[in-house]
Amino acid sequence: MFTVVTNLNDLVKVFIVRGIVFLEEQKIPYLIERDTYDYSAIHILGEENGEPFASGRIRACDGYAKLERVAIRKAYRRKNFGHRLTEFMISVAREQGFRKFKVHAQAYLTGFYRKHGFVIVGDVFKEATIDHYVMIRDDSGQQK
Repeated sequence: MFTVVTNLNDLVKVFIVRGIVFLEEQKIPYLIERDTYDYSAIHILGEENGEPFASGRIRACDGYAKLERVAIRKAYRRKNFGHRLTEFMISVAREQGFRKFKVHAQAYLTGFYRKHGFVIVGDVFKEATIDHYVMIRDDSGQQK
C-alpha cells in the first residue's frame, strides 16, 4: 500500500500523483510544485493494484520531520487513505529518529491534521496562493 521510494520508477509515480493533484486540480505552477528539496527528501508512494494514488515527502527541517507534498488522487479520497498515509509518514520519520513533526497544512485541512495530534502555531499565510497554517506535533515530551 505505502512504501518508501527506492527507485526511479517509483519516484516517477510520485511525481505523476503530484502532477495530477497539485498541477491539474489545484493549479499550482510546475516551478513552484517542484523544488530542489525533491533531490534530498524521503519520498512516499501509495499504490493499489499497481495504480499510484498517493504521494508525500519527508525532509529534515530545523529539528522537525516536515511532511510535505501530501497528495491523494481524487478517486481515492474519502477512503481513509489520507489518514493512513499520514501515519505511515510519521512512522517513517520516527524510524529516522524524529520525535517532532511539522506540516504546512492547507487551511481546509487543519481539522484533518488535528486528528493526528498537530496543533496550529502562528497565523494563516499564503503558499502557492493557497491559505496555509504551520502545524506541529511534538512527541519528544518537551515543551514546544
